[in-house]
Amino acid sequence: MTLSTTVKVKAPVALKYAWVFSDGDKSSTRTYKVGGKGLKTVRLSTSIKVAGDARGWGAVRLVSPVRKTSGKASFAVTCTGGGESGGDVWNSVATSAEGADKPEGSATPPPTGQNDDKPAQNLVRKATLAFERTTAVKCPVTFKIHGYFEGLPAGAQTIQYRLVGTQEWKTVSVPADHGAVFTAVLETLNWDWETDKTSVRIEIRQPDGLMSNTLYYFKCGPPSDEERKEAYGAIAEKITLTASGGPLVELVADAYLEAVQAVSGAQVALVSRYGFRTDLDAGPVTYEKLWGTQPDGLAVDVNAMTGAQLKKLLAYPNPSGWVLTPSASLRYTLKGGVVTELTLNGAPVTDTQVIKIAANYILMGGWQGFPRWEGSTSVYHGGPDDTGALASYIANHSPVHAPKGDRVTLR
Repeated sequence: MTLSTTVKVKAPVALKYAWVFSDGDKSSTRTYKVGGKGLKTVRLSTSIKVAGDARGWGAVRLVSPVRKTSGKASFAVTCTGGGESGGDVWNSVATSAEGADKPEGSATPPPTGQNDDKPAQNLVRKATLAFERTTAVKCPVTFKIHGYFEGLPAGAQTIQYRLVGTQEWKTVSVPADHGAVFTAVLETLNWDWETDKTSVRIEIRQPDGLMSNTLYYFKCGPPSDEERKEAYGAIAEKITLTASGGPLVELVADAYLEAVQAVSGAQVALVSRYGFRTDLDAGPVTYEKLWGTQPDGLAVDVNAMTGAQLKKLLAYPNPSGWVLTPSASLRYTLKGGVVTELTLNGAPVTDTQVIKIAANYILMGGWQGFPRWEGSTSVYHGGPDDTGALASYIANHSPVHAPKGDRVTLR
């Protein structure tokens, strides 16, 4: 059986503790590091093995940062049936801890379907999250977190995971015919202006403590003044903003596409130079840098249009001399106000070919120096805000190198 107690701490802190039991046993002293900031609730658990009728209690004795003992978690077992009772026989040697962070020097409990007699396995090689907004772009926002698991062995199994910063392990069942990538909706979350969160990440319950990518969303609950100074990742070299867009806008287009591709099937992203103000300098990237680069916080959506419609949109004569900057999957050439070459993933685009394109909804509406996307059809309206998409991209590809700025050729 499992005994547990909760401890409220002011993070960050390293808890040192041991379990003590009514039979005189005591676990070894363990260290549990609690990350983040503010008041956190951590659950500490221990497993009890019982063979026959038994009763007793366990308690947590904190060693540091304060000396204090929890209340007693009591248990009582009465065995029924034809077997003979061993008479109050139990063993409290095996213990484990659960909480907001992985305890230092403590093995992760084995995944479901394994036991202490067999070594635990790393079932998942890679875990990736994708964001799907299910409400309007303004707060409060409800969104789904899709999980994509790669490297699973053949056969049916279960995966245990938890949101980083929480204590509860959850289970998702994987069917025998899961294929190369198994997909499932892991969480449905609700955030509003009072929610003290701007990111989501999951931890997989296996020996290597595998972590997924991180997803950011800033439309609800922007970072506090202190959090604004924390870095999401790093830029390896200066990423410049040119008169028409250049490397910086190409980077943002790549971030748009990555943010919505898995859920929507988007093939390319388009971004306007409108609203960009500064280069992105090399070094750590804070919220201030993101805000200075892309200040609007607009939701990323996906529409579909034909190759002919796309060529007409790309050829629009913007009064400021801007062009629509694509993600790395698309390249085009403008000559005399006409698109003469257009390729998607290296293959020429035909006039009748239908392409799914990600962009912020304001650009689609005709407000960022380019016309309204007349004739396009809605595919997906569930992406994150563009600032969050860029933060997620930088966090998950750090250190980020500058794109070449050569996706659009002007002749």
